[in-house]
Amino acid sequence: MKQKTVLRVSFNCQKCRTAVLKTVAKLQGIDSIAVDAEKWTLTVVGDVDPVRLVEQIRKIGKGAEIMSVGPPKPKPAEPKEVHNPLPTCCKECQLVAVNYLPYEGGYCSIL
Repeated sequence: MKQKTVLRVSFNCQKCRTAVLKTVAKLQGIDSIAVDAEKWTLTVVGDVDPVRLVEQIRKIGKGAEIMSVGPPKPKPAEPKEVHNPLPTCCKECQLVAVNYLPYEGGYCSIL
């Protein structure tokens, strides 16, 4: 089951952040990883055990604690595609036919 796990991790520099990211990225089932250096948080989304995340981070000598675990935010719905190019309320709109003669004996009609 996919979940969003937020951890507080003690990383002070870019080298520490890189080491934490490399360690976490090796785990199976991760969809995304995000770091907020100002808040000292690591957010992991995927099918991974939060305790396993903490264990792996602590193995490289960094402190880590679980702040929250819960379902990830749902993705926003994509807008539906409109197939009708003409507005239904306008009676002045008309279809325009275009013929194209690409070669002798054949043609293409576009309405």
